[in-house]
Amino acid sequence: MVQATAAALGRQRWWICALLFIATTINYIDRNALSVLKTSLQQPLEAGGLALTDADYGWITFAFTAAYAAFPPLIGTAIDRFGVKRSLAVALILWSLASAAHGLVATVLGFVIVRFLLGMAEAAHFPAAIKAVAMWFPQQERALATGLFNSGTALGIIASPLTVWLALTFGWQSAFIAIGAAGLLWLVFWQRGFHAPEQHPQLSAAELSHIRAGQPPAAETVRLPWTALLRYRQIWPFLLGKLLTDPVWWFFLFWLPSYLERERGQNPLKSAGLVALIYLGSSVGSIFGGWLSGHLTKRGWPVGQARMVTMGIFAACMPASILAYWTDSFAICVALITLATACHQAWSANLMTSATDLFPIQVSGAVIGLGATAGGIGGMFITLLTALTVQWTGTQQWAFVYAGAMHLTSLAIFWLWFRGRFERVNLASGLDLTRRHRGLLTAGGVLALLGLVLVWLITANWQACVAAAKFSGAAQALTAAIGLGLIGALLTYAGRSHRGPASLLPVTP
Repeated sequence: MVQATAAALGRQRWWICALLFIATTINYIDRNALSVLKTSLQQPLEAGGLALTDADYGWITFAFTAAYAAFPPLIGTAIDRFGVKRSLAVALILWSLASAAHGLVATVLGFVIVRFLLGMAEAAHFPAAIKAVAMWFPQQERALATGLFNSGTALGIIASPLTVWLALTFGWQSAFIAIGAAGLLWLVFWQRGFHAPEQHPQLSAAELSHIRAGQPPAAETVRLPWTALLRYRQIWPFLLGKLLTDPVWWFFLFWLPSYLERERGQNPLKSAGLVALIYLGSSVGSIFGGWLSGHLTKRGWPVGQARMVTMGIFAACMPASILAYWTDSFAICVALITLATACHQAWSANLMTSATDLFPIQVSGAVIGLGATAGGIGGMFITLLTALTVQWTGTQQWAFVYAGAMHLTSLAIFWLWFRGRFERVNLASGLDLTRRHRGLLTAGGVLALLGLVLVWLITANWQACVAAAKFSGAAQALTAAIGLGLIGALLTYAGRSHRGPASLLPVTP
């Protein structure tokens, strides 16, 4: 009976993981389509393009980035309220329609609008996917499942030549429409294949008891404003980890091709092949990193210790990116960059999973959403910082140093904060909002001040910023600085005393 139960659960779990993997791949093909079709869109009107300038392209990409960073907390809260199945289905319909709409617009403003809508809708993917994994997988298998579906990010990038082929064969408009249609096809399988464990028609009571072992009742919902989550100390290492290390992925994603071409002398075609090889390695890292922490957990390690040891192993390898820059051997350089991207994805699989280790399923969407916003803000700044280092030094060396140092910095924060042991949040204990939270008030004041300082620095050196990262890149960093100030104000709001009930308790419908 036990073996039959495990087999039935295993088939259902890994089918869901496969669906999430495909959705992640579609997600990255959709978001990467614009960059690989940039050359076609910059062609003159008479040649079938839109005559986009670099400044136009910058504004279009900025619209996506801003939406992708701004909406995750709100969308994550909606996922917690309306459920994974419905939320991810709606999000995928919206981002597929937005992707297809790229082929129907013919102005810069039109591209800005559809790109903003794409970023807003795609912001739902990772909060929903992580929550789905937490619903169906036991704790010791969650990081592996996360690593598996997260490897779809690399496949989505590697599959970019398919987008180019569609554009060359049928026109760039048809390419956008075709990849938008792929998401709607996935939706058919999602609607038939995903159910919450309690609603699955083929799960017996014994199987449901097995999958929910150690978890609070799934029917239990929590009416908790997402700003109140900031009062839990367990969330801060996760948010800081996303803020510090997500920009590393953004850096490699956006700047690696130009580094291989300009500083390593590779032609664009060879550079594209090497980038594909590097991202293939990152997929292996994502899967292996998820497997390793789960393997340690199954051998009896406490979850917190297993996660941090695994994250520590891969963080210790991240200085490979620094060595990659200074080595004279091009082969060693590519190998070390591949190692760094693989280790980042292994780290990321465990970092994202740690959110479900620390917080119950009922609020995991909002927690992951807050983390996505933190990572998005860091990613917006890395664009300007990398551009400035290239302008001031003529190289990307300091960006590679950043990429090599941030994971160890984040690991130190985790270790000092938790002392090697995760403390799971107990929502049933209630949360007193009538008291002021000094930590949030202090952090809010510091961030608000830092945002003002950054706004002043960017505006005071506006011409240098524009020269380094073009107008759109400078505007993106300025927006991120303003956003940092607004986050400071938000933290201040979350930390002040609120009138009303002294505590917020779970509500069972």
